Amino acid sequence: MTDSNLPQGDQPAASAQPAAPAYGSGYPGAAYGAGLPGADYRNAPGKTNTLAIVSIVASLVGLFTGIGFLVGLITGHISLSQIKKTGELGRGMALAGTIIGWIGVALSIIAIVLFVIFFSFLAANGAVTSTY
Repeated sequence: MTDSNLPQGDQPAASAQPAAPAYGSGYPGAAYGAGLPGADYRNAPGKTNTLAIVSIVASLVGLFTGIGFLVGLITGHISLSQIKKTGELGRGMALAGTIIGWIGVALSIIAIVLFVIFFSFLAANGAVTSTY
């Protein structure tokens, strides 16, 4: 028997539970992964390259501690290459980490050269004597 063949008094019982909402219909009660109602995810920003974050953090740590410049420099170059290939976000962070890394390496080299010159000058003028 179909619903049209039922007499007026014999209607099927209404379901005790409401029908489940369609996937992606919104929040609350929507299926897992469905967004908030009214949210537009079509223009959501992409993923940020992890090495770009590592690059800027390592370079900034290097500024304050004197170590980390090489890590920032290397990861910055790698992340710039990855960003060019994949189109991920984070190019500015990778570039900043690379630049700060190069500046840190240059300052470290200058500091080492000045250190050697200073102690060479002291040794030449007899300020540093050997006990051997």
